[in-house]
Amino acid sequence: MKLLRHGPRANPKPGLLDADGQVRDLSALIGDITPATLSPASLAALASVDASTLPVVAQGELQVPWTGMTKFIAIGLNYADHAAESNMPIPKEPIVFTKTLECAVGCNHDVVLPQGSVKSDWEVELGVVIGTRARYVAEDDALAHVAGYCVINDVSEREYQLERGGTWDKGKGCDTFGPIGPWLVTADEVGDVQNLGMWLDVNGQRMQTGNTATMIFNVAQIVSYLSRFMTLNPGDVITTGTPPGVGMGRKPAPVFLKAGDVMRLGIDQLGEQQQTVHAWNPARIDS
Repeated sequence: MKLLRHGPRANPKPGLLDADGQVRDLSALIGDITPATLSPASLAALASVDASTLPVVAQGELQVPWTGMTKFIAIGLNYADHAAESNMPIPKEPIVFTKTLECAVGCNHDVVLPQGSVKSDWEVELGVVIGTRARYVAEDDALAHVAGYCVINDVSEREYQLERGGTWDKGKGCDTFGPIGPWLVTADEVGDVQNLGMWLDVNGQRMQTGNTATMIFNVAQIVSYLSRFMTLNPGDVITTGTPPGVGMGRKPAPVFLKAGDVMRLGIDQLGEQQQTVHAWNPARIDS
């Protein structure tokens, strides 16, 4: 299933995308797409419903496809060629940092540069959505804790991340720096999550091309690893690293985002996003 939430940010409606690309309303079945919705039993119950019996509705503004996440965890330098372009060593263990919950926005929401930003950058990434609580899980069992997958743009302010004391979180958690969606695609529909093509364009120019097959640490390893250090709750999301082609690594000189730029990105089977970049304006964040 492709689950989504659409409409006003203050009161979105739950829906699913059917095989014909139509939005079907789930409001008669569930009030919202919450952590409880992501349990295996709840997903199975939704999957058993004949989508053709649900009302077709016009798609409103797409929001984050579920609500109720307690953590937005990220993995850094998880593609060897991205580590190389960043002039950093290939990690021996996953590099873990956090993005704030406030950075999570819908897939086509504006990206608003923080005040004084001069080195904001793009990163297409695979998102992993937890469906059942994970605590000290083995790699062989890790994928059973995953409800599904999504596209994430891990927008990053490189000066804040790398030049302001070495705390990555400062450059990763700015408001609007975590577009998610368009959908949460359930794991059964994705198949082999370690063979998904991914790409990102800026102003129509291809910047990133990659495949999840080249991850250093795969999804099962990441979920198992994180569960040793924290409890992963239903609705929590993990963004798993980016392939090469970020602005920081462009040659002969880095290229960073500026107001008016348009990012377009996608992952096989998981859909596409598009964001327009704006200078600091709190009204665009809160709208």
